[in-house]
Amino acid sequence: MRDPEKTIGNIVDKQTVSFLGSVDEEGFPNIKAMLQPRKREGIRTFYFTTNTSSRRVAQFRENDRSCIYFCDRRFFKGVMLKGTIEVLTDPASKELIWLPGDTMYYKEGVTDPDYCVLKFTAFSGRYYSGFKSEDFSVE
Repeated sequence: MRDPEKTIGNIVDKQTVSFLGSVDEEGFPNIKAMLQPRKREGIRTFYFTTNTSSRRVAQFRENDRSCIYFCDRRFFKGVMLKGTIEVLTDPASKELIWLPGDTMYYKEGVTDPDYCVLKFTAFSGRYYSGFKSEDFSVE
């Protein structure tokens, strides 16, 4: 893969669903389908919305190890990014990715205590395409 940032970025931007991994209290992996990230900075940092009261947030507060996976079903390509996740509840982070329609999920708006931001920071990844896999570092 000549340009991971471009190749991976193209896959990420074309997907409407992503898969987010966490580790539960017994040490087992858990995977959850999520909407696409609200914002990304290259292929290193991704921002998602979720409920503060969710099981996933509780797991991330105990263990920040995580992964995200994006799959291009049409061309059978995929990428997994490994990294860590932070649960952000400060006003600036919540404003950063808030959309007007989010009141459907968070009735109190951007200040709703059950609204938080997940900030995923990748350090490595694995790309699959054309029956081959390739590991790469994220700078």
